[in-house]
Amino acid sequence: MATTQKLEKFVNGVNVSDLVSTVETIKSAPAIAQFKFRVSNEWNGASRNCSTVDSYFGAGEEHRRQLAFKLQADEPVVLLGTDVAANPVEHLLHALASCLTTSMVYHATARGIEIEEVESTFEGDLDLRGFLELDKNVRQGFQAIRVNFKVKADVPDEQLKDIVALGTNHSPVFDSLTKGVPVSVQAERM
Repeated sequence: MATTQKLEKFVNGVNVSDLVSTVETIKSAPAIAQFKFRVSNEWNGASRNCSTVDSYFGAGEEHRRQLAFKLQADEPVVLLGTDVAANPVEHLLHALASCLTTSMVYHATARGIEIEEVESTFEGDLDLRGFLELDKNVRQGFQAIRVNFKVKADVPDEQLKDIVALGTNHSPVFDSLTKGVPVSVQAERM
């Protein structure tokens, strides 16, 4: 008896059939494209705090992860911390790095572009005079962020910039940072 085996094609470690199926499903039912991601945070004294990533809403329903993720944050000793974890702005750089990379890889995969390796560096300039309210003309956040990608792919040199642009043109984190996003803040008693 002959059996039919579905051969899965993977490009850049991404299952192409699943990628195409996901895109087609969203095209036919746009409401399932709506997601809400959540993080809950607890202060652990001084500059230490821990965020928990557990549940999210997406594809029309609530999801709970099998194992909640714990994201620790601290500050370096020079900034009065104990240096047991990355600080919040380093987490922001990590979020940008991982989102740009994932966006680039997924969109390259959708175009059939194979990528062998990706490395990147992210560097942000921050002036504490803004955070400390010592100079009202200095912003509290990053003044600039520099990104450098090294991509190994069997494409002409001029196409490397196009591959990296797949990340910057599609990354939700890049979009949020470069175009801004409304943030509402509330306070209540415990």
